[in-house]
Order: sequence, then structure tokens, then C-alpha cells
Amino acid sequence: MKKIILTFTFLLSMKYAQAQQEMPLYPNGVPNAKQVPNTQKSVTDKNGVVRISEVTVPTLTVYPADADKANGTAVIICPGGGYAILAASHEGSDVASVFNKMGVTAFVLKYRLPNDNAQIDKSIAPLQDAQQALRTVRKEASKYGINPNKIGIMGFSAGGHLASTAGTHFDKQVGEVTSEVSVRPDFMILGYPVITFKDFGHAGSRINLVGKTADQTLIDEYSNELHVTKETPPTFLVHAGDDMAVPVKNSLVFYEGLQKNGVLAELVIYPKGGHGFGLNNKTTNEKWMDNVKNWMDSLGLLSK
Repeated sequence: MKKIILTFTFLLSMKYAQAQQEMPLYPNGVPNAKQVPNTQKSVTDKNGVVRISEVTVPTLTVYPADADKANGTAVIICPGGGYAILAASHEGSDVASVFNKMGVTAFVLKYRLPNDNAQIDKSIAPLQDAQQALRTVRKEASKYGINPNKIGIMGFSAGGHLASTAGTHFDKQVGEVTSEVSVRPDFMILGYPVITFKDFGHAGSRINLVGKTADQTLIDEYSNELHVTKETPPTFLVHAGDDMAVPVKNSLVFYEGLQKNGVLAELVIYPKGGHGFGLNNKTTNEKWMDNVKNWMDSLGLLSK
């Protein structure tokens, strides 16, 4: 009996270690970076919500789907936090576990938070990291049993801004790390996303990424509703109509752009729910990730 218990515990620990495999996004050194101490902080509140701040060393944490369920699809998850913190649990690791149940391998991206003291050009640092994540997962697809043509990106709030930037700016690889590997996501999932840097966007996200005095050219560059084309990936959006932090108009204008360009898209709007509800909008019994699952299935993303 003792031997059986030890073996079982060992297998559990191995599985847990696999699910928590964190790797540096840039093994050979972070580009567009100044030499500063790593002062990253992680705080867990009384509800178990993990918030990470002062991220200067980006990583990917891999949550592989079980081999008997894996369908070859992968998603890179970008937690939100106004480009000031990362809501790493309810918009990161918790979401990864739901994808694993679908047979989807998930990668939670701990992207750099814009910081003039830590980056040479803070405005491109998060996008650099998102593009590097797409590049890395696609290059190493065989290692993780992934189809390189079934790699998507997901983001919440400011993470939704980052994800939608990756999905509309893939034709231009930013920074000094480039390659022939495509950085175009094959699909996007956006939760109450910041889409625009115009007056109905989120001022905090805009200021943190491009500063208080950004000119109109830079504001337009990061107003992603202006960059939708027929090549923009299929997109799923969810938002609450009473979101006072990031108005639902953000999702509406992006959806309208997708429709005009003939891009397959689905938009779910709840009357209530506010901002930052993660997987669970407490105002409804519906689980919006069930809609995501059906949408992904309709695109053939859940078929082996």
C-alpha cells in the first residue's frame, strides 16, 4: 500500500510540473530592454486572484492538453490589467484549464508591462512579446503536438488590445527579433477587449502603452478597428453592455469591421456583467466559454 501511494503521488506531481512548465520567451536575452534589476512582484488576494506587476522578463507557461484529448489546436492567452499589471489567474491559468478540457494546449503569456525605465521603446514591448510567442509556438509546434496552422491568441481587456494588435498588425514584425515564421494568429478570442485608443477606449491602457502625449499617428496605429482587413483572423468577442471601464463600443466597432471585411466572427453581449468577469459572468447562468467551444468546433479547430 505504501508503495502505491508513493507512486500515485509521484505521478500527480509529474503531471502538475508538466502543466506549470514556464520557459523564457527570449532564451538568449530580452530585446528592446535596458539593464535594470528584475523587480517583478506577484500578489494573491483573499479571493485567490493573482496579480503580477513590474514584468520585465517575459515568459510562456505551457498547459498541454492530455494526449488522449489533444486535437492539435493551441491558444496563447494574454491576461489583462490595463498594461499596468497582469491578472494572471482568472484571465490566465484558470482559462488554460478550460481549454485543456477541450483538447487545446494553452500557453499563458507573461508579457512585458510598458516601462520607460526598462524598455528602449515601451510602446512595442508587449507586441514584441506576443509576436515572439506566436513565433515560438509555431516553430516548436511538433514538440507540443500542435498543428502550426491552428494557433490562436486570446486576450482580456488590455490583453485583448494586445491580442487584437497581434491579429491586425501581423504583416509588420516589430523590433529586432524577426524571422520567416508567420506571426499571424489563426484565430482570436477577445474578452471585453480594449480595441481603440480613441475617446471610447481605456485611457489607462493608452497612457501606459504610448504615454500621455502620444501624437495622432501613434493613437491611430493602436486603434485596431482601423486595421481590420480581409486577412484578419476569425474572431470571437464577448462583452457586457454595462461595462463602465471599457465600453462595449470597443467590441461593436471591431465586429463591424470584421463584418465589412467578410471575416468570420461571433459577438456575445450580455446586458450586465461589468468589467473583468473572467470566465464567469455572475449575472447569467450561461458559460460563455461554451459558446467559444461551439464556435471553435464550427471552424474545425476541435477536430483531430
